[in-house]
Amino acid sequence: MSTILHTESSLGLGGQEIRIMTEVPWLLAHGWRVLIACQPESRLLTEARALALPVVEVKMGSPLDVRAIATLRGLMKTRDVALVHTHSSVDSWVATLAAKTLSLPVVRSRHVSIPIARRRALVYRLADRIITSGEAIREIVRAAGVGAGRIVSISAGVDTSRFHPGVSGRAVRKELGLTGPVAGLVAMLRGSKGHRFFLEAAREVLGVLPDTRFLIVGDGIGYADVKNRIREMGLEQAVIMTGFRTDIPEVMAALDVLVLPSIKSEGTPQVIPQALAVGTPVVATATGGIPEIIRDGETGCLVPPADPHALAQAILLLLRDRAWARQLAQAGQALVRARYTIEGMMTQTTRVYAELIGR
Repeated sequence: MSTILHTESSLGLGGQEIRIMTEVPWLLAHGWRVLIACQPESRLLTEARALALPVVEVKMGSPLDVRAIATLRGLMKTRDVALVHTHSSVDSWVATLAAKTLSLPVVRSRHVSIPIARRRALVYRLADRIITSGEAIREIVRAAGVGAGRIVSISAGVDTSRFHPGVSGRAVRKELGLTGPVAGLVAMLRGSKGHRFFLEAAREVLGVLPDTRFLIVGDGIGYADVKNRIREMGLEQAVIMTGFRTDIPEVMAALDVLVLPSIKSEGTPQVIPQALAVGTPVVATATGGIPEIIRDGETGCLVPPADPHALAQAILLLLRDRAWARQLAQAGQALVRARYTIEGMMTQTTRVYAELIGR
């Protein structure tokens, strides 16, 4: 049986790396052979090894890294690779060039909503299919000159065996000493996720509901900056930074509101359907593919990006009107079950694979 090779050149551990770690076990459980190739010092390598996923380290230094191209080409030959699925910029170049020398089909995922300049879209045109994490990103790729027939929108899916209404957040609340209302931001700590607007909104919410607590879950390059900002704003008693956690279903269940104040570069973030799946209402910004799942007043609250006052007002609305918040979360749950499950995501993804390799 031939192998699907996933490549990832990023060093961090955000939504797209977590999506790889969600897809690979599903593929293995459904009879596919899979291999991940990632950077030697990446978080993905560490986490994949911890989960006993098939993974190899390949140094990928630049888009035209000749050594990386040769290494990946050799890997494709020795591991009987039938299709290459790339995820970030550098690995998309080196893995696509290696694959094309062997006439292997390439799938390129596009996870973020940053516009693509036409002059830089060659790597997308070299791919046989582009999978985007939402319709908004599909339009961005199409606008860069890629034929619409080669682009497939497949949003991230939730593992409903882990994220479901029966998950309890009591242990997390006890561990962190949470007794009152809790709003949380679960995301990598980087500027695009809008942590500074979350903190400004938190200060406004505390002026009305002073017993509210705010969780910041995750790590990343912005960790120290966020920690310093909390101190400068005098929010140490109200804001808890937990760092990276693996018990995300329980964290979601511990929250009264999930907040995602992204200001740019979003697809359809996994944390939103995860929160809805456990029954936690969501406040998010109208950025990237977020409006595809959060419909304002129907499945959650949608506010403009970079607007801490609007963010605070939406948080307060959900904390004060629990019945309405529950109604929104239940509508979101129904949408997740209908359109955002891992089974649905992988059925669509493997359909793309099968089309390209003739399986």
